[in-house]
Order: sequence, then C-alpha cells, then structure tokens
Amino acid sequence: MISTSRATTGSSTRGATPPPEEPTGKKSSPAVMTWISRYGVYVALVILLLLNMAITDHFMTASNLRLQLIQTAPTLIVAMGMAMVIGTQGIDLSVGAVMALSAAVVPLYIGYGSAPAILIGLLFGIACGLFAGFLVAVVGLQPIVATLSVMIGGRGLANVIAGSIKTIDDPGIVALGTESVLGIPYSVLIGLIVVLIVAFLVRRTTFGLNLESIGANKLATKLAGVRIGAVLLAVYAINGLLAALSGIIVAARTQASDPKTVGLLMEMDAIAAVVIGGTSLNGGKVRVLGTVAGALLMQLIAATLVSHNAPDSMAQMVEAVVIVAAVFTQVGRRKS
Repeated sequence: MISTSRATTGSSTRGATPPPEEPTGKKSSPAVMTWISRYGVYVALVILLLLNMAITDHFMTASNLRLQLIQTAPTLIVAMGMAMVIGTQGIDLSVGAVMALSAAVVPLYIGYGSAPAILIGLLFGIACGLFAGFLVAVVGLQPIVATLSVMIGGRGLANVIAGSIKTIDDPGIVALGTESVLGIPYSVLIGLIVVLIVAFLVRRTTFGLNLESIGANKLATKLAGVRIGAVLLAVYAINGLLAALSGIIVAARTQASDPKTVGLLMEMDAIAAVVIGGTSLNGGKVRVLGTVAGALLMQLIAATLVSHNAPDSMAQMVEAVVIVAAVFTQVGRRKS
C-alpha cells in the first residue's frame, strides 16, 4: 500500500504541467503604453521646443511666443469643451459650424452694443449644444450622427444669416482679439480662465464625477441614480458655449466674419488636441492639462513646418501621424 501511494504521488507530480511563464517584454508593455499615453505629449512638446530653439530663427522672441499663444487660444478653448464631451464617451463634430454661426450672428446685433452682441452669439452656441445634447440624451442618436447633423445645418444657417463676409469694427469686440492686459492678450487670458474653470468642474464637483462616470460605465451610473440625460445636456451645452466663444474671438481677431472659413476643420484640431493629450476616446477620464499640452503641440508642429517653408499639406500629414500614434498607444494599453 505504501509503495503504491508513493508511486501514485510520484506519477502525479511528474505528470503536472508547470504554468507557462509570461515573457518579460509583455509584463512591461502595459506600463510603457500607459506612461506614453499620459506623459508622451509633454516629452514631445519639450523636444519640439528645444528643436525650434536650435533651428528656427527668432523662435524665442517675445513677439513670436505671443503669436503662438494667440493662435493656440481658439483651439484650446474648443478643446476644453471637446474633452468633456469625449469624457462621456461622446464626440462633437459641430464645433466648427457653431463657431461660424456665432461669428455670423454677432455683426447683426452690434448696433445694440458689444455686450449684447457677444451675449447673443454665445446664446446661439448654447442652443446648438443643447440641441445636440437633446439628440444624444433624449432621442438616443449616436453622438457622431447627432453632431454631424448639427454641423451641416449650422454651417448652412451661418451662410444664410451672413450671406457673405461681414466686417466687424466695433472696438469692444475687436479688443477681444487684438488687445491685451498686463501684456497678456485677452484671447490667451480667456483661454486660461476657461482651462481653470473646466479643471475645477472636472476635478472638484459632483458634475465632473458624474461626467466621467458616464464615460466609464453608463449603466452603473444610471443605476446609481445619476440623471444621465441632464448631465449630457449640460456637457453639450457647455461645449457649444465654448465653441461660440472661440468663434467670436476668431472673428474679433480677423475683424471679419466669414461663414465659409471661420471654424473650418476646428473639430479635427480639437479632437486631436484631446486625444494627443491622453484622454481616451472610450471616455471615463478627462485630462485637462494634457489637452492644453496637446493644443500647444499641434500649434507648434504647424508653426515649425510653416516657418521652414513646408506646405500646409505637410503639416496636416504630420498631425495625422501624431494622432494615429496617440490612438495607437491607447489601443495598445487597453489590449495589454
């Protein structure tokens, strides 16, 4: 009996298959992908800054740095709203059209004063955002379909309202795009204020917590008693407001409202800034500081190529490669 037990024990020990060992490379892959997704934009921004300091004439002059910030401000403002929308696992393709619409409306009401004209332009943006949010939250359309309809309709309405290029010569409105306070351009100051407000909303309020919860797990958020429809309506309304604000700033800087060009392809720039900044297209997390870095990086890429006489098409292709790389790190992290 003893020998039989020993034989059985020995046989079962020899027959057991040891668990396979994971390759060392696969263990480190998730950590690497996560690090690149979170901090890669900052590394790329620093490298690009150092590169421009070495090869671009007059890059570090105050006038050039001021220009780069002014050109970044409209994209940054729109990207803040887009980051909130993407945080809910949504997308908004209408922001460029909303910019054009608000810029087209403002000249019609300049006769009532700068403040009423700006306010009406902002209200149009909020209305567009609420309509898109209604289509998503109440009707149940996919965000890409809902905002695509607003994009087409909004751009068409802007062309109907404006008809052609309208000149903006009101000093109060023009100041938004051309004047500064303590050496800081109004547009840059407004962009900074928007960043701080969005950061506060996302990180310090229940609204921000609910926003990210919807993106992470919509069903669980609903079961927890969160009014998902109300949150989505608010998110898209804020996004519309920020798009309208950006459109007014662009029109103020150029002192003209052109419904065909204001905000053209801005939705792509905003989405790129958000994704490059580390916010996942699957939602659940809004990276405000990363979005700021993403907007700055996109602007510096374009400025670097233009300053070295590269065509605009080259800048667009480089930006496309950067976007694909950013999405690839997110996909790689999820698969790991």
